[in-house]
Amino acid sequence: MTEKTIRREDARLLTGRGRYTADWNLPGQLHAYFLRSDRPHAEMISIEANSAAARPGVHAVLTGSDYAASGWKSLPGGVTYEGVGGQKMKKPFWPALAQGKVLYVGQPVALVVADSLAAAQDAAEDIELEYHDLPHTIGFDAATQTGTPQLHQDVPGNLAFAYETGDAAAVQAAFAGAALKSRLTMRSQRLVGNPIEPRAFLAEFDRGSGVFTVYSPSQGVNGMRGFIAAATGLPGEKIRVITEQVGGSFGIRSYSYAEHIAVMLAAQKLGRPVKWVATRSEIFLSDNQGRGLTLTGELALDRDGNFLALRFEDAADLGAFATPFGAQIGSRNITVTMGGVYRIPAMYAHTRIAYSNAVPVSAYRGAGRPDIACAIERLVDHAAAEHGFEPIALRRKNFVPPEAMPYKTANGTTYDCGEFERVMDKALLLADWKGFPVRREESKRKGKLRGIGVATFLEISAPGLAPKDQAHARFDKSGDLHVYTVSQSGGQGHETAFARIVREGLGFTDGRADEHLKFHEGDPDLAIVGNGTGGSRSLYGAGSAVKLLAPKLVETAKPHAAAVLGTESSAVEYRGGAFHALGKSIGFFEMAQKLAGGSPHPMDCVAEGTFGATFPNGCHIAEVEIDPETGVVDVVNYATVDDIGNVVDRTSVEGQVHGGVLQGVGQALAEHAVYDRETGQLLAGSFMDYPMPRADWVRAIHCDEHPVPTKSNALGAKGVGESGTSGAIGATMNAILNAVRPAGVADLDMPVTPARLWRALRDAPTRPS
Repeated sequence: MTEKTIRREDARLLTGRGRYTADWNLPGQLHAYFLRSDRPHAEMISIEANSAAARPGVHAVLTGSDYAASGWKSLPGGVTYEGVGGQKMKKPFWPALAQGKVLYVGQPVALVVADSLAAAQDAAEDIELEYHDLPHTIGFDAATQTGTPQLHQDVPGNLAFAYETGDAAAVQAAFAGAALKSRLTMRSQRLVGNPIEPRAFLAEFDRGSGVFTVYSPSQGVNGMRGFIAAATGLPGEKIRVITEQVGGSFGIRSYSYAEHIAVMLAAQKLGRPVKWVATRSEIFLSDNQGRGLTLTGELALDRDGNFLALRFEDAADLGAFATPFGAQIGSRNITVTMGGVYRIPAMYAHTRIAYSNAVPVSAYRGAGRPDIACAIERLVDHAAAEHGFEPIALRRKNFVPPEAMPYKTANGTTYDCGEFERVMDKALLLADWKGFPVRREESKRKGKLRGIGVATFLEISAPGLAPKDQAHARFDKSGDLHVYTVSQSGGQGHETAFARIVREGLGFTDGRADEHLKFHEGDPDLAIVGNGTGGSRSLYGAGSAVKLLAPKLVETAKPHAAAVLGTESSAVEYRGGAFHALGKSIGFFEMAQKLAGGSPHPMDCVAEGTFGATFPNGCHIAEVEIDPETGVVDVVNYATVDDIGNVVDRTSVEGQVHGGVLQGVGQALAEHAVYDRETGQLLAGSFMDYPMPRADWVRAIHCDEHPVPTKSNALGAKGVGESGTSGAIGATMNAILNAVRPAGVADLDMPVTPARLWRALRDAPTRPS
């Protein structure tokens, strides 16, 4: 199942026939505009909205007092598991509209609802706000300094949580006796997700039933419904979520935002649909940001280069409030795979999480796994350079071997399967590693620096929160098969992959079944148990349920086929898309059409299963050329070999890897949500100030796979959505450092902008010639 295909959804999306949230319009709808805080930290002395509310066409102006009067809850977030010493995470109340004070630039303060967006925006200019500015703090280090401004009354020192994992005493003993030690700090800067589709939300409230129908981009309607229910206190059955097309998610679309809840409150108060569509400027100020992590790792080795112990001291900047995933990323997500692909006898990690006056942080492609993968791979390269080991040989010496699988790490994570050395060897060939010295000399003759970097990484695919994943099969009156799951594509190609799984499972090796097969992600009127999209789990979770659906369909249909063929079910054989018995046959869809008309259709059924976490891994190799006169980095070649288990559709896999690699390269070279520490303002608030990665940043990407199927799900798949990013950050950074280390530059922070690199080379002990 690995040849390239034409994806089913592409023609629809490329010709503008996909329906996104902003495309939905309801009769009688009103339009919403948010007035946002223009300062990072201040008490709200007063807010006067009478003049705004009196403007023609304005139907309501909602503020924090309206939200308080509603009795609705705090926006959900934080973690429930215990931290150091059994401590619970400190999570302050988070209102949809600011109450009492504002805590970051961009926080929603008031919502204006009017006949048109222009009228709402004009009315917002009439809202009078009086603030008393308070000292602010930007970044983890500033937020946790002695005497720093306190953001929340019940969070002294702004420290929300401290977490640890592993054996501190064993690690300390190993370091005490180690012949060699290396230490490295990696700062993973804040990023803005910037999906191609800006966030939007449309809410309608039915007073008779008390049911909300909401339209929103999401990563699965179940998750969105759950978060909305938590924020409003409403039962889930009172919330219908509709998501069709989603133009990019990357984790930041995985839960409800303050704007969603405020728009719902307005729709309830007014009894009319209310629609809000964000501008790109609002995206910068209000979408959850990613990363915001600092990881300091130490590696202990013996004289032969065998790894003895690994420890991390980490820090996570949550922003002003705790999203559902921010604290998890800064604690469990960056420690669950902290050993990477290596056999390390002792490990320990300690991480602290703090609030600061910035946009809240949540999941962003990889949700901490690319960060720890990069930190490990940079630390291994750093140790190799510091102690005179060849970086490939050092890795080879310390890989977890296949015969050790399943392998339990020193902090309790069990890897199911993997062949890390074989993956690396395949990548070395694909990248022509042995030919690099010749290419480096060619670059030197042109006055350029050339470097090559490797990242052998491992991540965990999300286990999911739902108890199981289901796939529902429903036949319409024409006998066509409709398959339903609750995963949600944001561009990954779910429809192509899932339809192919069903088609091949039913024995159709050509396109005969395509016109009779429809695929749906989330139906507000069909209760499906399952996990949304996130953590590289859609294929192995929802896809495995779809895999189990094919034999379930056949078994459900067999008694009916037997009746048609005049025999017993046990005598019916299914092959090649048809039922056979007594020298006669009837096709699968012919059978479905014959039984069509009634409701439910006799062949309707549900398949389900519980599928455990698994561990995608890979080896990425980046090759860069640097102009020392300008500091410009050119990624001249990139090779990827990924073990993502069994591959269903290579076209979608390559698309996922290409996109992930570019996002990783974007972080390494350019992207940075920069805040001015003096004013607390976001300086990178538009595409004029925030460079997005471009396709021509990487001249060539050569992709291959080394599948080691897992037994933890029905497909033997491991997930690919985050692999590109998990490998790209470390590979790109190691390549850059490989190029500049001969000049005396031993370390660089991301992003490695031309100015930052030019300055480092200018100040280096050995100026490049």
